[in-house]
Amino acid sequence: MKPVVAIVGRPNVGKSTLFNRLTRSRAALVADFPGLTRDRHYGEGRIGPREYIVIDTGGFEPATGKGGAEGIVREMAAQTEQAIAECDVVIFVLDAREGLTGQDARIAKRLRVAGRPVTLAVNKAEGLTEQSAAEFHELGLGEPRLISAAHGDGVQELMHTALVGLAEAPEDDSESEAQSADKRIRVAVVGRPNVGKSTLINALLGEQRLITFDQPGTTRDSIEIDFDYDGQKFTLIDTAGLRRRGKVFETIEKFSVVKTLQSIADSNVVILLLDAACEIADQDAHIAGFVLESGRAMVVAVNKWDGLDSYQRERITREIERKLHFLRWARFHQVSARKRTGLKPMMRSVTEAYRAAFVRLPTPKLTRALMAAVARQQPARAGHSRPKPRYAHQGGHNPPIIVVHGNSLNQVADSYRRYLEGQFREQFDLTGTPLRVEFRTSRNPYV
Repeated sequence: MKPVVAIVGRPNVGKSTLFNRLTRSRAALVADFPGLTRDRHYGEGRIGPREYIVIDTGGFEPATGKGGAEGIVREMAAQTEQAIAECDVVIFVLDAREGLTGQDARIAKRLRVAGRPVTLAVNKAEGLTEQSAAEFHELGLGEPRLISAAHGDGVQELMHTALVGLAEAPEDDSESEAQSADKRIRVAVVGRPNVGKSTLINALLGEQRLITFDQPGTTRDSIEIDFDYDGQKFTLIDTAGLRRRGKVFETIEKFSVVKTLQSIADSNVVILLLDAACEIADQDAHIAGFVLESGRAMVVAVNKWDGLDSYQRERITREIERKLHFLRWARFHQVSARKRTGLKPMMRSVTEAYRAAFVRLPTPKLTRALMAAVARQQPARAGHSRPKPRYAHQGGHNPPIIVVHGNSLNQVADSYRRYLEGQFREQFDLTGTPLRVEFRTSRNPYV
């Protein structure tokens, strides 16, 4: 097993910046705002030939109160406590510019009884001398090390110190894990704020892995979680809720929206989560439209279905048919994330959508399907000539692209393109994925 390193500290000391430095990525959302990170965030790091797993955590406050905003703080503390329990070593990040605070002392008191080795990292120490770390000795947790997570100063020495005495992972682990990662289906869960995205992922995992709170905007960053379901390997991506552009004012939320859109682009399948307890909003259609433009396979899950009576269910069904009619190629499921109902058929549709998105379509079969469709209904005439499709081949995956060659195809109407798309879908069972049909006209050598 690779050693596990947990990064803890109070808010805004640079934990996520250090996480990104160690993982050589921009996976964690970073901004000059306290409390940006809330859920545990996992990544892989390497020092020379040695690999390890690093966990980013939210601002830690061991002593929390009750009610309101403190409820979120308490949930964040529970996430940090879980990271401490999972890790082999803790990196306790402190702020050299602000010095030692009462919250640092409370965190140190908790870490002394955690039963884990602790390494002190005094961050934001650019241009400071060793005397700047003198006051942190009173924490009684060993030698403080000056670092700059933003610039990388002292980070390598910090990790060598933190990993001393921990067993090294076998050398062939990285190759096998890389192959395993390639086979995982990346599934992004998207939707408006407070529709139950984190609750759905927790229900699939069977544990309280993500913070769930009855307050829109609880999730700010995109969190990736690997898990296996019915023998298939998945990577679930929890995302921040997407509101209408005119209602996004906070800088933090703007960052969260960017991360969500990036997660959609990096996924293989998207689960669009709708709230059955509310009306289907125009924003749901806008999100679905963005996923469609991105070309990602999609499954639509209508959450909180268990709380509706027969009249409400009929009304929501009509709303979905009216506002999301352009998603007829996707499978719809009624689920309850809280009661964990309807999840197995939904995940089965996710697997089917993934297979459809990456299906390989032989040219002879595509051409026969094209000729059968043309024999059933020819394209309309354009002037004195009629467009003549000749053959078809596959031009790409995720989404599948079918390229049709022939004469005068630049004059084919959009309605006929949709007709061919429907014929190809039916012939090759391409449910759950967008399909793009492109026309390429042969050059006339006599012109």
